Amino acid sequence: MSLHRGNLFLVGLMGAGKSTLGRQIARRLGLAFVDADIELERRLGVSIPTIFEIEGEKAFRDREEALIAELTGRDHVVLATGGGAVVRAASRDHLHENGTVVYLHATPAMLWERIKHSRNRPMLKVADPRGRLDVLYAERDPLYRSIADHVVESERETVMRFARTLAPLPDTQPAGTAGLLEGPE
Repeated sequence: MSLHRGNLFLVGLMGAGKSTLGRQIARRLGLAFVDADIELERRLGVSIPTIFEIEGEKAFRDREEALIAELTGRDHVVLATGGGAVVRAASRDHLHENGTVVYLHATPAMLWERIKHSRNRPMLKVADPRGRLDVLYAERDPLYRSIADHVVESERETVMRFARTLAPLPDTQPAGTAGLLEGPE
């Protein structure tokens, strides 16, 4: 299967594996990898939770929308989006129009098991984080599905089996980017 514009965009809730699996898929396909959250942190010099704390969610989403517009304009890239990248219609449009979109799906229960000890999830800094995850799933699952070319369960083996159906693109790696394009971890 070929990728639209040579791009693969991964969407899904926090903990779905977009970053981890995106790196592996990019390596397999010989494409550049960009993690939108890491790129935003690199550009601003602060963490996502700090952006939320100082500027609030609306300002964060404004920055995220501008970044998604820029990153989806690239060719031959695997992009791991932030979990809320689909909240804005403009971001959904950019993703849908400029690449092959894969929704890494996982149930809220599975996501909770993966992220319950994480301290870097500003959307879960509430009295009932597990309940908040259920609400986010209910709100975002239809948005992810509305732009997804493929819905893949987010277990590693299932995603890598899907990745094997994707054709590596010959000579698509931009000069000087051997490996990954992402900020420091």
